[in-house]
Amino acid sequence: MSSPIRILVVNPGSTTTKMGIFEDEKPLVIGKVDHLAKELEAFPKVLDQYAMRRQVMLDFLKQNGFSPSDLSAVVGRGGLLKPMVGGTYTVSPKMVEDIQSCVYGEHASNIGALLAYGFHWDFNIPAFIVDPVVVDEMHDVARLSGLKDITRRSIWHALNMRAVTRQVCAKEGWDFNADNFVVTHLGGGISVASLEGGRSIDVSNGLEGGPYTPQRAGTLPSLEIAALCYSGKYTHAEMKKLLVGCGGVVNYLGTSDLIEVSKRIDEGDEHAKLILSGMAYQVVKEIGSYFAVLKGKIRAFILTGGAAHCRFITDYISDHISPMGRVIVVPGEDELAALAMGGLRVLRGEEQARTYE
Repeated sequence: MSSPIRILVVNPGSTTTKMGIFEDEKPLVIGKVDHLAKELEAFPKVLDQYAMRRQVMLDFLKQNGFSPSDLSAVVGRGGLLKPMVGGTYTVSPKMVEDIQSCVYGEHASNIGALLAYGFHWDFNIPAFIVDPVVVDEMHDVARLSGLKDITRRSIWHALNMRAVTRQVCAKEGWDFNADNFVVTHLGGGISVASLEGGRSIDVSNGLEGGPYTPQRAGTLPSLEIAALCYSGKYTHAEMKKLLVGCGGVVNYLGTSDLIEVSKRIDEGDEHAKLILSGMAYQVVKEIGSYFAVLKGKIRAFILTGGAAHCRFITDYISDHISPMGRVIVVPGEDELAALAMGGLRVLRGEEQARTYE
């Protein structure tokens, strides 16, 4: 496809709709609409928000002087689908069917694929998703948990981690599809992945495993967590909330705001220092295990995500792992750009769009 290629990207969150219009690699306009709790209460289910979010996208285009006919493609954030290899996927009827049935779970990001498909249906525009959280390229041996009733699942920050690794490769002259990396996303959730020739052969579960995070408990001692579950102190729903949402740093310190925690440390709060050190320490151990998975043969360690802005955390991690290899810190995340670049690679013929079956 010849330039310019204009792509509309949409990333639905639980209370926001983030959008962007890109012309080739250049972001022309980026926007975000906040949805009030009262507004969302009118929709019993997340998918019921489709028409409202679609109108938000149409308004965004109009307000910025564009129409659907100006677009080369629409790319939505991929949600909870069946496990799949990484890449850009054409939104298909089967994908829409799985999302509408919520067979793999319900989440705001699911609407991203539906919104893209709606534009394809109405305006004959190609519709894609890119690297959803369920990207699964794990080796079979990595799926074993120790209990036959439980299989380790691949749930991680695939979109940002793969996009940042591509950026680093482009800058350094490395080959994303040939070189190896240990990549860590630091945020409200934390994921660590062994990338071997572009494939995530093993990842820590960024939702319910790995290091504790600002809001998640991570991996816990199994006998003690079993005892807590049967103590009568918590219901099932309360336990889930304790582990994901009220665990980790916020459980110890009453806040998950790393800026506030860093300020406490600067003011001499030794307990805050211990807790944040504990999180970074667990990240270090996780990185070490994924380094071993790659037999120590990597180009670099990459640290990214919103929490990578916190120098206390990145300095602590770098101090421990730098003897094993080069550490590259790329703070923040740009999921809209990552979505756009995934669509752009396909439209330029640099990558084949995958089929969801």
